[in-house]
Amino acid sequence: MERISVFILVFLYFISTKTACNGHTHINNNVQFERRALIDFKSGLIDPNNRLSSWKGNNYCYWHGIGCENGTGFVVSIDLRNPYPYALEYEYENQRYMNLSGVISPSLIKLEYLKYLDLSFNSFKPIPIPQFFGSMKNLVYLNLSHCGFIGEIPSNLGNLSNLQYLDFSSDSTYYGDFEYFSYLFIKNIEWMTNLVSLKHLGSNYVNLSMVGSQWVEVLNKLPMLTELHLDGCSLFGSIPTRSFVNLTSLAVIDISSNEFNSTFPEWFLNVSSLVSIDISANELHGRIPLGLGELPNLQHLDLSANDLEGSSIPSSIGNFCNLQYLYLSSNNLNGSLPDIINGTETCNSKSPLPNLRVLDLGSNQLMGKFPNWLGELKNLERLYLDNNQLQGSIPNLIGNLSDLSSLDFSSNKLSGTLTEQHFWKLCKLESLHIGSNSFRLDVSSNWTPPFQLRTLSMGSCHIGPAFPAWLQSQKNFEYLDLSNASISSSIPNWFWNISYNLEYLILSHNQLQGQLPNSNIGEFLPNLLFLSLLGNQITGTIPDSIEHLSSLKVIDFSRNNLIGAIPSTINNCSSLIVLDLGNNNLSGMIPKSLGSLQLLQSLHLNYNKLSGELPSSLRNLTGLDVLDLSYNNLSGQIPAWIGTTFPNLVILNLRSNMFSGRLPSLLSNLSSLHVLDLAQNNLMGEIPVSLVELKAMAQDHNMSISSLYHNGSSSLYEERLIVITKGLNLEYNRTLSLVVSIDLSNNNLSGEFPKGITKLFGLVFLNLSMNHIIGRIPESISKLRQLSSLDLSSNKLFGSIPSSMSLLSFLGYLNLSNNNFSEKIPFIGQMSTFTESAFVGNPNLCGTPLLIKCQDEGTNKNQSDVEDKIDGGFVDQWFYLSIGLGFAVGILVPYFVLAMRRSWCDAYFDLVEKIVNWLLFRRRVTYARNHAQRK
Repeated sequence: MERISVFILVFLYFISTKTACNGHTHINNNVQFERRALIDFKSGLIDPNNRLSSWKGNNYCYWHGIGCENGTGFVVSIDLRNPYPYALEYEYENQRYMNLSGVISPSLIKLEYLKYLDLSFNSFKPIPIPQFFGSMKNLVYLNLSHCGFIGEIPSNLGNLSNLQYLDFSSDSTYYGDFEYFSYLFIKNIEWMTNLVSLKHLGSNYVNLSMVGSQWVEVLNKLPMLTELHLDGCSLFGSIPTRSFVNLTSLAVIDISSNEFNSTFPEWFLNVSSLVSIDISANELHGRIPLGLGELPNLQHLDLSANDLEGSSIPSSIGNFCNLQYLYLSSNNLNGSLPDIINGTETCNSKSPLPNLRVLDLGSNQLMGKFPNWLGELKNLERLYLDNNQLQGSIPNLIGNLSDLSSLDFSSNKLSGTLTEQHFWKLCKLESLHIGSNSFRLDVSSNWTPPFQLRTLSMGSCHIGPAFPAWLQSQKNFEYLDLSNASISSSIPNWFWNISYNLEYLILSHNQLQGQLPNSNIGEFLPNLLFLSLLGNQITGTIPDSIEHLSSLKVIDFSRNNLIGAIPSTINNCSSLIVLDLGNNNLSGMIPKSLGSLQLLQSLHLNYNKLSGELPSSLRNLTGLDVLDLSYNNLSGQIPAWIGTTFPNLVILNLRSNMFSGRLPSLLSNLSSLHVLDLAQNNLMGEIPVSLVELKAMAQDHNMSISSLYHNGSSSLYEERLIVITKGLNLEYNRTLSLVVSIDLSNNNLSGEFPKGITKLFGLVFLNLSMNHIIGRIPESISKLRQLSSLDLSSNKLFGSIPSSMSLLSFLGYLNLSNNNFSEKIPFIGQMSTFTESAFVGNPNLCGTPLLIKCQDEGTNKNQSDVEDKIDGGFVDQWFYLSIGLGFAVGILVPYFVLAMRRSWCDAYFDLVEKIVNWLLFRRRVTYARNHAQRK
């Protein structure tokens, strides 16, 4: 018996050992199988930063991005998401090399237990999403977002019935104000109905325009769906209505940046699980539905950038007990903010909207006063009421918002005095924008604010006359705007050491006095990008230490009292895009070192006392858009290289200098030129016929010149130009792109009127006055349909004034005086709007509006009178004849009709008799009533 037991034990041991060994072999085979699949996958990838350097050896469970199942070693997750998807270049110089690219190997299919795959924020363009992904049926999580894929999203992804998370959001490319180009698209969305386990769907910037309204019907069949992201999908039309909503688990819906043109979808109000709604940047109209307050879980509501209207926000907003973020900016909301918030009793809180952290009502048409309840939003962190029409003062309660970090009610009609009480608890405040109002700041000279601001905008507020001493306590400034703040003192020395992080400094349009510091301000302001002292009373010279502000992109010292030479050290400001030193008393020559500023786009040295010739080094400024050297004492010839060096030049203003010689014909190469002003110089010779080649001026429609509206850190600079036209000095800034002008007046130019100039169909202003130009005005002048001002006075033009000029319907100013024009003025059409002053000084010119009559005018008048009499008699005869015929026809036709039909005749006279009898009866009744009343 014992022998049998031993035998059984030995047998069992043998069997168990054999089985274990076979199992181990099986596992080893699977390990090798999955390892080979991963190696094949890696072989198709391009990995410039060696992110997959750990993918070697046998233990792949320890490879970067690989997750294995405990015990079996099967690969269950691959996470190769780019670790720095939004990194800035200066933070990670090699960020672009973190992207994996190449080909995705189908060997991934062999990873049968793979549940999690994340390849997001890599760069696999330009390839489509691989079809084999639809065969990986164990996938629960698939993230292919921002991978650069192109083409149609494969419909066989609908086979992944276990999928809970799917994101194939694409990269968007802007090609208009609110238009996108999507690399991915879906033609038919029906396949998504098979994704019965789906909880998260990310499809941002995937083109769904071919899907139409089908998206609502399909998604309504996904009962597990909790998050839906369809931002920028080119969906359009009305948001479809639903009588039955099956999305009982939906918490987040984002359909922003589409083209929906409808009212707020009422069926949203039936999805009680909603936590976040974003329908911003569409074309929603109508009112904000009151029923939103019935969504018990709503925390985030963004309806900004639509066309919603109505009387402000409903007072029932107090029902939003859980609401944390409310964005309603950039709509058409009007009326006043409610004085009282209703519904607060339902929130078990004494304060309204107890959880609200962000309230954005900016860029609407809100009016009325600032309500007190805004100062009771105890958890509010950001408040935006900018760009409205709010009036009155700000209540002191605003100072109680101790969690407030950003406050903006700029660009309203607010007024009153702001005291220390308005800020006393704002210890977390970092951003304060109250400019473009009429506030007066009244704080003590030794006030120390409780906050440390990063951005401060108090433009157009009354802060002065003394420079605000409390600024000395602020050490974190990045943006500071004290423009037009009624400050009339000098800038204290401590101010230049105010913040190491300061990037934007705007002190324009004050009465600041004193001189710029000679110390190395670059040591204290190394990050300064924008510096504007425009419109002050700064004196002295521009210090050589300006060179230490090497990060500067914009210097605007215009309209001050600066003297001396432009420092040659300014060439060390190598990042400069705009240099405006206009309207000062600078003297000397233009330094050659300016030619080193190769990023310069706008150079204003106008209204100074600069002399000498243009340095040839300026030809290095190939990116110039604006060159304004007007009103100086510059001399020499206008260099021909101007026409070949500046392909992007929009404005060339050399007015009122001492330039001589001929106009370079190469100026015609300036294909972007909109303004050419060479007036008040000593130029001679003929106007080059090649001017007709100024392509931008030949456009017959107004062009928007994006180069005049700077981007990035220089966007705050506003281009300005004074155009002398219609006898006035007109300053253009925001509408400067609409100005198309040629002014060659007050020179010694000669030769014939340049007929080719009439091919510059976009011209708005043309001034060739005070020269020695001869010839005739061509009939083709009528092609200049945009022309608003034409001055050809004080030349030697002759011949008749073309009658075609009457077709210039926009012409508002005309001066043809002091020439040799002859014959009769074509006083018709637009020409009839001008007075005598437009034509005086032409001895052979006659007719209205001049007092000089033309020789044939009397004869023509007598002949006209005779013709009028003949025509009048002829008309009278026909008038009386037609009356007679009409009377006869009116009598005879009814007579003959009644005579021919006896029955008609009897019926007609019976009717007449009844009418007469009725009238007589009514008369008797009326008489009887009146008679009775008198009694």
